[in-house]
Amino acid sequence: MVGGRRGTLLAALLAAWVAAAAAEAEAGSEQAAVPEERSLVRPMTASNWTLVLEGEWMLKFYAPWCPSCQQTDSEWETFAKNGEILQISVGKVDVIQEPGLSGRFFVTTLPAFFHAKDGIFRRYRGPGIYEDLQNYILEKKWQSVEPLTGWKSPASLTMSGMAGLFSISGKIWHLHNYFTVTLGVPAWCSYVFFIIATLIFGLFMGLVLVVISECFSMPLPRHLSERSEQSLQSEEAHTAEQLQDVEEEKDDSNEEENKDSLVDDEEEKEDLGEEDEAEEDEEDSAVTGRDEERSDALDQRPPGEAPEDEAPGGETGDNTPEQPSQDTEKQT
Repeated sequence: MVGGRRGTLLAALLAAWVAAAAAEAEAGSEQAAVPEERSLVRPMTASNWTLVLEGEWMLKFYAPWCPSCQQTDSEWETFAKNGEILQISVGKVDVIQEPGLSGRFFVTTLPAFFHAKDGIFRRYRGPGIYEDLQNYILEKKWQSVEPLTGWKSPASLTMSGMAGLFSISGKIWHLHNYFTVTLGVPAWCSYVFFIIATLIFGLFMGLVLVVISECFSMPLPRHLSERSEQSLQSEEAHTAEQLQDVEEEKDDSNEEENKDSLVDDEEEKEDLGEEDEAEEDEEDSAVTGRDEERSDALDQRPPGEAPEDEAPGGETGDNTPEQPSQDTEKQT
């Protein structure tokens, strides 16, 4: 009796377990029969981002860890569902997985929205709400926004280089996380590794540039090189001769100047001597003229009259006054 009861109990438990397993299988089949709602937001990557250059697009740049980006996810999905009605395509870019695209559009804040119309890009700075996005497209408010042109355009060469830099930085960041998180390497060891790798890469690039310059620079033939050396030597000799000639000319000019100065000094001395002689001659002529005048005056005086300068008795007339002679008084 006891064994029969145990057998019926086990059979009941087994039946219950089979029923529960069947129920779970039916529930799983029902869930699998219900199709998951497909998202109409197209993920954009570095390989398919050129699709934005044609037609009208709205792009959203986000990060999985960004709370503001998560708040606008439902609005962005609703906007994408009505994309066919608005005749616009809707895309999104994960800046963690696609750092190159974030560098191409120079994204500095999250979330970031961009409008593209036939390859012309504009920054949308409004809220990421469906109504505002819909009015932005229907009312064509994007026409009043200044487009990104020139080097700021994501399709320009400058932004292509920026995309390359951002992609390299993203790869380095992922590699650093792999070293520190996955492998458990200390952070300073990772920094030392990147410093050494940068030095080695720089030396390698310098070597490549030297090799390229050597390949593209054509060496001169031997006879041309000899001629060039000879021409250089001849030019050096010619320049040396010119320098010597210039120095000799300077010396000659200095000697001529010294000679001219000496000649000028001698001429000045001669002129001074001639002037002195002329003055002496003038003085002599003046003295002789005075003597002649005196002699003429003495000759013209009547006889017996004493000269004006001398008094009778041989005394000069400078000390005593002149006394008229008795003969002259008698005559008068």
